[in-house]
Amino acid sequence: MPWNWRYETVAGGPAGDGRPEETFTTQSDAESWLGENWRRLLDSEVDQVTLCEDGQVVYGPMSLHPAQ
Repeated sequence: MPWNWRYETVAGGPAGDGRPEETFTTQSDAESWLGENWRRLLDSEVDQVTLCEDGQVVYGPMSLHPAQ
């Protein structure tokens, strides 16, 4: 089953229009990719992400903003 991150605004709406969707073969691959790319996503106006497997939510939303 394919894994992917859903990019969202702080209000929960879609973010990152026009960005190609990354797909992964495992949850671990998806989480590793996020660990390497979260700053770039935040810089491109993605506030939070939700992890999905084959279209079903696994967990999230998870904020990309640093804890205050």
